[in-house]
Amino acid sequence: MIKRRMWRLLALLFAFSLVAAACGGDDDADDAGASETETETTAAASEDEAMDEEMAEEDDDEGATGALGGAAAEEDIEAAVAGEDDDEEMAEEEMAEEEEMMFDRSTLQGIFDEAAARRAKTVAELTEKMEAGEYGVSDDGILRGPAGFEIDMNECPSDWSSTTGITDSQVRIGHTTAQSGNLAAYGVIADGWENYFDWMNANDPIMVGGSPRDLTLIVKDDGYVAAQTIEFVDELIEAENVFSILTLGSPNTLAVYDKLNEECIPQPFVMTGHPAWGDPVNHPWTTGLQMSYSTESILWGAWIRENLSDLLPVKVAGLVMDNDFGLAYELGFHEWAEANTDVVSEYLPVRHDPAAPTLTNEMTTIAAFEPDVFISMTAGNPCLLAIQEAGQSGLYDDINAKGGALFTPSVCKAIEAYMKPAGDYANNWWIVGGGIKDSTDPKYVDEPFIAFVNDNLVEAGLDPAVSLYATGYMFGYPYGEALRIAADLPGGLNRTNFILAVRSIDMYHPQALDGINAQLNGSADAYFIEGSDFSQFDAGAQTWNIIGDIVDVNGRSTNCAWDKDNGGCR
Repeated sequence: MIKRRMWRLLALLFAFSLVAAACGGDDDADDAGASETETETTAAASEDEAMDEEMAEEDDDEGATGALGGAAAEEDIEAAVAGEDDDEEMAEEEMAEEEEMMFDRSTLQGIFDEAAARRAKTVAELTEKMEAGEYGVSDDGILRGPAGFEIDMNECPSDWSSTTGITDSQVRIGHTTAQSGNLAAYGVIADGWENYFDWMNANDPIMVGGSPRDLTLIVKDDGYVAAQTIEFVDELIEAENVFSILTLGSPNTLAVYDKLNEECIPQPFVMTGHPAWGDPVNHPWTTGLQMSYSTESILWGAWIRENLSDLLPVKVAGLVMDNDFGLAYELGFHEWAEANTDVVSEYLPVRHDPAAPTLTNEMTTIAAFEPDVFISMTAGNPCLLAIQEAGQSGLYDDINAKGGALFTPSVCKAIEAYMKPAGDYANNWWIVGGGIKDSTDPKYVDEPFIAFVNDNLVEAGLDPAVSLYATGYMFGYPYGEALRIAADLPGGLNRTNFILAVRSIDMYHPQALDGINAQLNGSADAYFIEGSDFSQFDAGAQTWNIIGDIVDVNGRSTNCAWDKDNGGCR
């Protein structure tokens, strides 16, 4: 902790310092190879980068491993939940660093001005390193970036090009998503993302070689079927010649991220919070955006410990989607519960088919278990069904009568899609909300960026009452920022510059709650958002009420080399 604080203090003395990250490296499977690479990189790195790598090694044992890899250390999260985070000095230093770049976030122009200043800062930092030969693709064919980040470009396909997908008029971006099936509600995220790109194209386009290029989204509906995702990714690569690809869904992304990394195709900000996306060593072309499901699992447990002390130890039941998405939740919470038997006496996971039209049998089994806490570990329409079935089965009344709690997952925060249709049964449900604002929530509709989003949706004939359209902006905004950074680097917009920009991004995201950081830092910090609110739903006001402080463990999550067969991160 002392070294980390010293680094934060020193960072204030440099105009173009890199953001430090206190995060563990990859686990023991690749330690030997990683050590050799780190030695070579450190020898060529400047003093500040060497310090960054030293911190990553120092904190390697502080984070969670196993199923809970991809999360910050349990003690860090629980201290933050309890309001006992003793790292006040570091927080004060971070605030001082932020004050160097103060803009008026109460206006849209102020938000855009801040974005431009942050981009310029990142471009200056990266350009300095690239011109010094420390970052970028070297003569040995290795792409190097911040905090020991490396990609061996010699392993890319022989016909690979860094400018594939960039034409005289377009930057072609592929997207697989679910526009049909039980998770079809998420399909409109693509429409919102495309709506933001349309605004960029018309008002502030990406420049390539001094001329504008339209961002063109090529969307494929995989119906949340991984086999279909594989086919569409092949089509996007071979026929559509896309620059990059964004996928939705944990099983879908896991089905293709090996191939996309072997093909050296950027896959940043995927639409899933699976911890596996925090793997800059084995999957350097892939990153996530939202809070890791592993962090969410620990936050559930920490909340129970802090808020249900009179009931401890409690019985917990989980409704688990029976696929890789649900597995991440199930394994994560199971590992936490096993390590905290003073909090959880029994844990019953009940799995359901992702395509099941009803959840009556599963929820009947859960009600018979008589849990003190129910956690919905599912997604899409099953989130709504779980809330409705909890009410109809008597589970909702039983848990509330004994002073327990019911949780819906972070991926089902959308009021219009999941809470409003459940009526009174949605009242008082809890959520570890991932630190993101719902664009239909009365608290936020008048904020400048939310109003900007909703106005754009109306102009395009899209219904702003469907907050998942605005979720498209949540993903599109950082995507656009990374593209702009890459376009201003030496060599202009290309795939290697884009992934350097992604791995270096440090931005204010106007759709994130105050107190939530949005950063990546090479191999040291592989998770973009690492914080959350605890919120409770008010069905009468149709709003999520934040209860307690925002929890942010930015930069403290361990990397995750996902090993499904052996139970999680390794």
